[in-house]
Amino acid sequence: MTDDRDRLSAPDGSGGLSRRDRAVLAFERASWAGPGTKERAIREELAITPTRYYQLLNALLDDPRALAHDPVTVNRLRRVRESQRSLR
Repeated sequence: MTDDRDRLSAPDGSGGLSRRDRAVLAFERASWAGPGTKERAIREELAITPTRYYQLLNALLDDPRALAHDPVTVNRLRRVRESQRSLR
């Protein structure tokens, strides 16, 4: 399993985000037929568990570098997260 060292590795001109962080954001932009399809693709394409994926994604929503990299996706997911929190 991958660890946070990948996240801390030197970025390649992407505004400070690691390759994995950018892949997680790109993955979230895609449209999925259903939850099983997405979770299988997370395991196959990103080589991490769905649980780890959502942990990374949630952390990215609070990262200003992620907001700068993909403001549409990050703001959309922040709104979804906030609406889910308000339902609790």
